[in-house]
Amino acid sequence: MAKRVQARRLDGIDHNPWVEFVKMASECDAVNLGQGFPDFPPPDFAVEAFQHALSSDFMLNQYTRAFGYPPLTKILASFFGKLLGQEIDPLKNVLVTVGAYGALFTAFQALVEEGDEVIIIEPFFDCYEPMTLMAGGHPVFVTLKPGPTRDGELDSSSNWQLDPTELASKFTSHTKALILNTPNNPVGKVFSKAELELVASLCQQHDVICIADEVYQWLVYDGYQHVSIASLPGMWERTLTIGSAGKTFSATGWKVGWVLGPDSLMKHLRTVHQNSIYHCPTQGQAAVAQSFEHEQLHFGQPSSYFAQFPQAMQRTRDHMIRSLQSVGLKPVVPQGSYFFMADISDFKSKMPDLPGDVDEPYDRRFIKWMIKTKGLVAIPVSTFYSVPHRKIFDHYIRFCFVKDESTLQAMDEKLQKWKKELRP
Repeated sequence: MAKRVQARRLDGIDHNPWVEFVKMASECDAVNLGQGFPDFPPPDFAVEAFQHALSSDFMLNQYTRAFGYPPLTKILASFFGKLLGQEIDPLKNVLVTVGAYGALFTAFQALVEEGDEVIIIEPFFDCYEPMTLMAGGHPVFVTLKPGPTRDGELDSSSNWQLDPTELASKFTSHTKALILNTPNNPVGKVFSKAELELVASLCQQHDVICIADEVYQWLVYDGYQHVSIASLPGMWERTLTIGSAGKTFSATGWKVGWVLGPDSLMKHLRTVHQNSIYHCPTQGQAAVAQSFEHEQLHFGQPSSYFAQFPQAMQRTRDHMIRSLQSVGLKPVVPQGSYFFMADISDFKSKMPDLPGDVDEPYDRRFIKWMIKTKGLVAIPVSTFYSVPHRKIFDHYIRFCFVKDESTLQAMDEKLQKWKKELRP
């Protein structure tokens, strides 16, 4: 065609790092520790719930209420209402979406317009920036910075902090929203109540909406506690809280997500939803509703999946951290999420000239080298930064530790070979 085909809102956002590294991994028969998905089954009760949804009521093959299957919106309102200290109306305060990704996209499209500024805390989940741009907004970045560590000690995600003065300076009369991801991907930081109170105070002072991406809220380790910013005084009225059944029940392919918030915001998300997706698959929603009903019976007890799963994942986290240290990688111990970062500064000093494009960040070149020569896949952390900051933080790579025992064994075999190669 002679006419321009591509809409201008897509300019500069066409590259996707996952496609490139997943393709390399399959070509090199590498162990995939990069992508954030479990390679083990969901809990039995969730699988049984999905099987029941497929085989019970034939009407579950048909449309349900556009904004969410009623039993699901009801249990989400009940379950999270207690946690947030709110009377949540399942018809007005809950929207079911195609995964948390769909929830994010719907929120940006509904609330951000041309010229609006959106504050993004970096490192950030990589869709936040393009979603802001597609909505016509202007991303404004504020950076978590690591504090000093003692000699011989591993860094911790709790050590990565926002500078309160810098954060405050990012708010202007054009600021429409701030996106908060806690537990954070990729650092694994769980924001403390004091940190959340600072964010809340600034949002209220400047009349800013908070989009809270809390998909990893149940995956918190070492006794840390997740706090939802919507539970703080004055924040329910200006917060959208986003969750994910995929992350909650280890079933990322189900693609069931949700948004909770005040009707004054939610009504605009419903407008976007009804004119785009309109409706999410009914059977998946029914399975998630039944899974939450099961969990509600056990919540707060040792038998709760939300208690058992993070305990199991803390063990896999610790296993992977120990194993990666054996070859000289320096993990940043996460408080939460599926992920941790590892510092590759020593490798950058010893072999700075790895093959790659002239302007390519070091972490990207390192991962290509690691895939081809060591058979291990991770994700470059520079991907999670704005362009001006990518070279500053290109000495970190991200690993996903929510993996099966067989994957950990395959990783250990690759690392044993790597370790032998390091011996003089």
